[in-house]
Amino acid sequence: MEDILTVRGIVLKHSPSGDYDWVATIFTRERGKITAFAKSARKPAAKLSGCVEPFCFGTFKLFVGKNSYTIVEADIDNYFEGFRQDLEGACYGTFFLELVNYYTRENNEDVFLLNLLYVSLKALLKESLDNRLVRCIFEVRSLVAEGEYPGIPEDLKLSDSARYAVDFIVNTPLEKLYTFSVSDSVLNELMALSKVFRHRFIDKPLKSLEMLETFEY
Repeated sequence: MEDILTVRGIVLKHSPSGDYDWVATIFTRERGKITAFAKSARKPAAKLSGCVEPFCFGTFKLFVGKNSYTIVEADIDNYFEGFRQDLEGACYGTFFLELVNYYTRENNEDVFLLNLLYVSLKALLKESLDNRLVRCIFEVRSLVAEGEYPGIPEDLKLSDSARYAVDFIVNTPLEKLYTFSVSDSVLNELMALSKVFRHRFIDKPLKSLEMLETFEY
């Protein structure tokens, strides 16, 4: 009997394989990050066409081979279609996907980070939220999720308001994480803090950063 596994997750990236296939990296609730083949998915009329694009979130049925997964079916709940009309939001979202791909390892379960990614992508689609703030929140809370958050560096002078915001980001439940705003001066402090952490914890270039920074500076 074939070994079929059902997982819930989001596509982080994909790349072409052969003439018509995709190889997708999916961040799943059950198995963490996995790599799966989507046979013939590059054909317009194929069953899996459009189901393994980055940002696709849903349920995937996989055939478990000896050394690989193959997607048999996909039921997508959220394509995050709003990013198609929002280039800036899409750039931020792509950065989030790339950052998660950097932090995670194959077959290591990380449910909290998956949930954080999902609510953060939804936050990017809210017009009431500044994408720069969403980015700061996501970067700091990702470090918390991965057990790497070092606290505020002693040599970084932050205002009391900025320190309060950081404490909120670190400790508040996910469902309340994107429920506040800050002044421009506090946002600048949070962006400086995120930059410090980025330089400390990310040791290779992220392709999405160059495009993203055109919106921030």
